[in-house]
Amino acid sequence: MAGFEELVRPCLEPAFRLARVLLGNHADAEDAVQESVTRAWRKIHQLDGPDGFRPWFLAIIANQCRAARRSRWSLVVRLGDVPPPGPEAQPKDVEDVVDLRGAMRRLSSNDRAALLLFYGLDLPLDEVAAALHITPGAAKSRIHRAAGRLRALMGQEVGR
Repeated sequence: MAGFEELVRPCLEPAFRLARVLLGNHADAEDAVQESVTRAWRKIHQLDGPDGFRPWFLAIIANQCRAARRSRWSLVVRLGDVPPPGPEAQPKDVEDVVDLRGAMRRLSSNDRAALLLFYGLDLPLDEVAAALHITPGAAKSRIHRAAGRLRALMGQEVGR
């Protein structure tokens, strides 16, 4: 157990940040990380060596978040939390309009994950690819396309 704890402890903060971006809320992210730690503990025998733990664990996090978003219960809870649009929902000034978090939320979860892993967690391209279960070339393309989509979304918000 001590060896596993030494591997997982430095990965918890990046794992939570990834889950928070993918799920959009603190409580769901905590649940996903907790479930992922349990899954990693059960499947640690599948890991080739300790050097690959971080991308392997982040892949478990990403998969757990996808599963949580697909669950019907998650959709029911989310729909109940959405306020109806109204005049108060309109931005009041430029600071409200130019909102990186809002633009990130408008990206697909795959795009958000790629950007967070590469820019937010500063993972090398091969670890981003491993965490997303894609090739390094596909990871590089996804990051490039996601950054372009994010720039376009931010440009749309500035142009309002």
